Amino acid sequence: MSDVFDEELRAQLAEARVLRARAREAGDEDGVQAYGGRITQLLRIAAHHGIVLDRAADEEEED
Repeated sequence: MSDVFDEELRAQLAEARVLRARAREAGDEDGVQAYGGRITQLLRIAAHHGIVLDRAADEEEED
């Protein structure tokens, strides 16, 4: 996969994590859930393309 794709994926993941943290701080449960879903989606895309990313304990995929 291209370096640009990898970098963009990582940037989007970092942004989603920051936004989820802000939503948690604000008590916005809908935002937490939405950004959590985005994080899961990005992690799946990364896995599909063979990009290895660190996951937080609350980002583990369910089988």
